[in-house]
Parts: sequence; structure tokens; C-alpha cells
Amino acid sequence: MLQLVRIFDELPDGFDDLVAEASGEGVRNMALLADGWAKGARFQDDGEALLAAYLVGELAGVGGMTVEPASSEPARRLRRFYVRPAMRRRGVATALASALIHEGFDSVRLLTVNAGASEASGPFWEAQGFVADTSGPWTHVMRRAALHINS
Repeated sequence: MLQLVRIFDELPDGFDDLVAEASGEGVRNMALLADGWAKGARFQDDGEALLAAYLVGELAGVGGMTVEPASSEPARRLRRFYVRPAMRRRGVATALASALIHEGFDSVRLLTVNAGASEASGPFWEAQGFVADTSGPWTHVMRRAALHINS
């Protein structure tokens, strides 16, 4: 069973193992998250979220969303994504991404992501509906279609 939990005050138990596994793969985003958290950075402002994914009660991964300051329009950036190698191919990353995409589109029409962390990142985000875009400090964007109401 997969469960997503919003993180507020403390990083989840087992997060140090996530940092070690990510670092072992050459992925720095979990170490950056831990460092920022230690310095007081939190994902609690409007438009921000940090989720932990648990698979059968074990921490499987995390994913976050913050305001995208580099965009000329209101936007959110999906960031600090990582799923433990033993938990991959079980829908964890897709569940995290889907939850954050839906939450992001509740308040903005543009989501960004930087898929430079690994070779698998670009294809993963493209499978979620993002398209390559290098017009900003991101690698991919997803735009919510405007709603047209016929009268």
C-alpha cells in the first residue's frame, strides 16, 4: 500500500538513508534538502509542499514543490524528488508527481522542473506530461490548458 504524507516540521524517519542512497548515485538533491532543512528552510508557504511516500510503511521517496521565482508568470517548480532504488518501478514517483501536479494546478497554470539530476529524469517527467523547455532555469514545463466555457 502506498501512502503520501505532507511533511511539516521534521524530515521523516529514514531520511538519512535516502540522503545516503541518493548521494551514492551521484544525486545531490536529498543532501541539499537536508542542508536547507537544517538551516530552517521549510515547504510551508503558499504554493509549497513537501511529501513523503511510504510503501508498506517504509519511506520510499520524497517530492516537493516551491514557487518558481524565475518565471514571468505565476508558476511552481517541482523539486527535491527522489525514490529509493529498491522502491522504483512501483508507482511511487508517479504518485508523488501526480499529487504535486494536481496541487500546483490548483493555483497556477505553469509548472517547471529541472530534470538534470539523472539520465532517467527527463524521460520520467516527459511521461508525466512535461515537455522540454530551456527558456528558463528549468529543463521541462507543463502548462494547464485554459478552460473554455461555452455559453
